[in-house]
Amino acid sequence: MPLPLSGIRVVEFSHMVMGPTCGMILGDLGAEVIKVEPPGGDKTRTLIGSGAGFFPLFNRNKKGVSADLSKREDRARIEKLIASADIVSENFRPGALKKHGFDYASLKKKHKRLIYVSHKGFLPGPYEHRVALDEVVQMMAGLAYMTGPPGRPLRAGSSVNDIMGGMFGAIGAMAALRERERTGKGQEIQVGLFENCVFLSAQHMLQYRLTGVASPPMPDRINAWGVFDLFDTADGEQVFLGVVTDSQWAVFGRAFDLGGLADDPRLASNTLRVKARSWMLPALREIVKKHTAQELQDVFEREGLPYAPIVRPEQLFDDPHLLASGGLADITLDNGETTPVPLLPLLLGGRHLKPRMKLPKVGEHDGDIAVAAKPRARR
Repeated sequence: MPLPLSGIRVVEFSHMVMGPTCGMILGDLGAEVIKVEPPGGDKTRTLIGSGAGFFPLFNRNKKGVSADLSKREDRARIEKLIASADIVSENFRPGALKKHGFDYASLKKKHKRLIYVSHKGFLPGPYEHRVALDEVVQMMAGLAYMTGPPGRPLRAGSSVNDIMGGMFGAIGAMAALRERERTGKGQEIQVGLFENCVFLSAQHMLQYRLTGVASPPMPDRINAWGVFDLFDTADGEQVFLGVVTDSQWAVFGRAFDLGGLADDPRLASNTLRVKARSWMLPALREIVKKHTAQELQDVFEREGLPYAPIVRPEQLFDDPHLLASGGLADITLDNGETTPVPLLPLLLGGRHLKPRMKLPKVGEHDGDIAVAAKPRARR
């Protein structure tokens, strides 16, 4: 079956996570995404440590061409490629593409229908020339403060802003495609990593405005629910258990022997249980610790109570739900080996959006440039 963005061509100038995420989403949705890399390839290909997964994860469903933009003949090739494109996406520092004539102000003079997605650290303003990283904006926008314990701001354990920024870039691109159907004109979409992180912190900003009380960091805040915590189990595991309503407290009390806590009038409502956490939780921990993780999971699933094991990322390759639901699919790496990767967390008409081609090698599709450069009918 055709995918929603079939027939849409994207030329991508990007590296690291934010820009490639945008291209990955558009590619998964059916667009023809052509990644332009410098000679030798995107340096993200050779990252190690926490960056080792960047290139294979965020560059699936893309073709690859190589170009040295300092050379006139290569710029001419890429200009022809852009002439056939619906979308150009980039995430380089401000001005990096302008010197080659590939900024939006230069391109829109020739290509009125072109949609240009610019992923930057900051939207236009006093900060726009600062260097941004996920860590930088998490510190600046309150997320690190909210995540770590008091006095120790802590970045989230994943590239949450880069990935979410790429998502907003894809959303903007699709909105601009819809707008172009109506007006016949393209436009520039700008996405800011800092503003993205501010959006993540917005609930705490509004909490302060509405209540006058600043929210403390997550590890130190007063919880909204009495039972909403980590617990040790009899087999040495840790689990998260939640009992967030009065009806769930009644179910919890029927499912476990709480030693009189279930009928204690001091715990009759969630508000009372929140106020009683200092003495209630130690008593509950002793009760919960008599059960194995599997026993707790069985009871909480059966009774419809919130429960979660503490899972490490590498364990997700064997997650029974992901395996049964098709949430993982194989990609082929540069060395010919395959590895499963998570797919976009959505279904279209009941189907996952799977990888359709192996990861591009550096300059693999340079031979297709003559065909790619031929302008196509635009939507």
